[in-house]
Amino acid sequence: MSKLHGTTTLLRLATAGSVDDGKSTLVGRLLHDTKSVLTDQLAAVEQVSRDRGLGAADLALLTDGLRAEREQGITIDVAYRYFATATRSFVLADCPGHVQYTRNTVTGSSTADVIVLLVDARKGVLEQTRRHLAVAALLRVPHVVIAVNKIDLVAFSEDAFRAVEADVQQVAGDLGVTDALAVPVSALDGDNVVERSPRTPWYDGPSLLELLETLPPSDDGSVGGFRLPVQLVIRPQGAARDEAHRDYRGYAGQVASGALRIGDEVVVLPAGLRTRITGIAVGERRLEGAVAGQSVAVELADDLDVSRGDVIATAADAPRPTRDVEAYVCWLGDIALRPGARLLLKHGARTVQAIVRTVAGRLDLDDLYLVPAESLSLNDIGRITLRLALPVPVEDYAVSRRGGAFLLVDAHDGRTVAAGMATTPAAEAREPGQGPSS
Repeated sequence: MSKLHGTTTLLRLATAGSVDDGKSTLVGRLLHDTKSVLTDQLAAVEQVSRDRGLGAADLALLTDGLRAEREQGITIDVAYRYFATATRSFVLADCPGHVQYTRNTVTGSSTADVIVLLVDARKGVLEQTRRHLAVAALLRVPHVVIAVNKIDLVAFSEDAFRAVEADVQQVAGDLGVTDALAVPVSALDGDNVVERSPRTPWYDGPSLLELLETLPPSDDGSVGGFRLPVQLVIRPQGAARDEAHRDYRGYAGQVASGALRIGDEVVVLPAGLRTRITGIAVGERRLEGAVAGQSVAVELADDLDVSRGDVIATAADAPRPTRDVEAYVCWLGDIALRPGARLLLKHGARTVQAIVRTVAGRLDLDDLYLVPAESLSLNDIGRITLRLALPVPVEDYAVSRRGGAFLLVDAHDGRTVAAGMATTPAAEAREPGQGPSS
């Protein structure tokens, strides 16, 4: 079980939504009302608020740290914040709302257990609402919470809330997000953010924080077979190379999924060589087994050629390395992606050359289905096929978020130009209107 600062479970959450929906204010309210703001930070925010002629502290300033953000009143970077309650610790990513910063939303949401999507109670579903729901569906974020914000500006109307709730859940369902839960909130006044509000007597659900405290964290790592992407090969050097360690060779990394025990039969990918686990260690401490999330060094029964970027997997259900990858990608590059583009694919610790064979289509955010496209532009979400120079043990993202995720990198300047989610050919057989496979 993940821990932070000695409390119980850790939940990673991201906030998203359209411009001026109140994301930063909501985050600031969460930090303020959970007493997670230092005195000097709050004093600085209060001073800036007074200088602007405001009657109360603008809590959005607690997260809008860049000067450009404060001057424009928008969020253009992912602001990470940490707070805790008596029952849970949180790592929070406040993502941008502007369409040109969708790449930041992908970054902030890629490791999230839950996305809190803000929707203005007066405006309802907008293009960015659809875009961020599509990102949540593609990234397979386990939970989506809809914060219908500014409920105070519609006189705490239940009808207004229910109308927005129904519209958002319809869009979410079309994209494959089936468990979107809605909460009416006023980030500015704090209604239903941390404490339940008496001004919404028709709402009998939990406050936003109460809901976040009870949502289960992602169990992606606890299911499926054992996977250990090798980060480092450990060979004692110099004085450490004594008689006891002369033949020691450990393969270190973080267990991405599943569990292992000494004696388990494993296969080293992409070579496909079989062997058994003979030792598991964390530093000098020897273990009988390890589970997802632990960083360990394992020893193998045979002297194999294992290097950084290889994957040690359970022999019974190991993924098949492939040079042909079909995937959805969120295109983050300024130059359009076209067939024939040569890039680098980074999967775990392995980087290989790749060429784009086809651009199969682009997700139309108005109609919510794939339409034919010859290229992908900045912030487009589309489906492509890749041909790799070397085989990679990539998995279906629907089965394993970690095993199916990859990045595309510009080989010339090292910039990340796409976040990818691998699919199986069977997952591609969908009728228009179904959006990304769920």
